[in-house]
Amino acid sequence: MNIADYYECGLSHADYLNKYGTDGDRNRWQHVYVQTQLEPEQEALLGSFAREMHVLCMAGAWCGDCAEQCPIFTVFEEASPLIHVRYVDRDAHSELKETLTICGGARVPQVVFFSEDMQQVGRYGDRTLAKYRQIAASIGGAACSSGILGETNQHAEVVREWLDEFERIQLILRTSPRLRQKHSD
Repeated sequence: MNIADYYECGLSHADYLNKYGTDGDRNRWQHVYVQTQLEPEQEALLGSFAREMHVLCMAGAWCGDCAEQCPIFTVFEEASPLIHVRYVDRDAHSELKETLTICGGARVPQVVFFSEDMQQVGRYGDRTLAKYRQIAASIGGAACSSGILGETNQHAEVVREWLDEFERIQLILRTSPRLRQKHSD
């Protein structure tokens, strides 16, 4: 199966959590969603996107890293009518899990970005640089996040880093000679 085919069987944020999450999982994701506030400049940036992007997120409803990051994608999706995010469960799609490994492991969340015509544009995950810096600074602690947000500055940095990646993909799409020709711009 082509990676883009998984997008078609993917679920919205709410449908994904209803199918794969427990009440506790849904509560953790909702807590992060409510805490994720965009700055006016960030909202303006997302609102300025000119190209449609499809985003496939391989996740685990149970995963702390997913609970800390995936709700951010929903906030982005709400801020831009050109962002369309779909979720697939890592454990329900073994072939995708084997294809999207990081350092030999089935890490989540992982995001695959596609153009409007489902051409793969990029991949990103499983954690942002800010999160890895935090983990490296506290080596010797728990190996997996609990999904409970720490200080808000850390979360704001994670939001900013994910927004940087969404913007990078948008700029790839916006400057693509193929898409510029197609849209006559």
